[in-house]
Amino acid sequence: MEREHKFYLVESSVLPRVFKKVVETKRRLQTGKSKTINEAVRETGISRSAYYKYKDYVFPFYDKDKDKIITFTIVLRDEPGVLHQLVGLFSKLKCNIMTINQSIPNNGVATVTVSIETGSMKTDVDALVKSLANVRGAIEVKVSGRE
Repeated sequence: MEREHKFYLVESSVLPRVFKKVVETKRRLQTGKSKTINEAVRETGISRSAYYKYKDYVFPFYDKDKDKIITFTIVLRDEPGVLHQLVGLFSKLKCNIMTINQSIPNNGVATVTVSIETGSMKTDVDALVKSLANVRGAIEVKVSGRE
């Protein structure tokens, strides 16, 4: 009989510290900051057994849906090169852009809608949103859809 999965959305401040450390260990491995599991668990301060016990069960809110499509709505200043920088960031982080649409600029701003496939992405969605918000000319970044 297949086990039924139940998921809970929990504020991180009430979680046991080990769960946050498992997530950080996974992030270090995913981004290449740590080359091996041994190195990653040593850097985050957890045991290998704790990592293996929880690695398939603990995920950041956005990471659970790897290999999914995420849509961003981004408000940009109407300046030369801003959209180019945005697309370059998606490329640098190995995001597969499925669709991109920009509205006609109005009052010096334009809204861009970008849908990406997350399968080969080299970061998590939280970090991606922060990186997008730091693009010169980005005014607002939000996740507007997930599949």
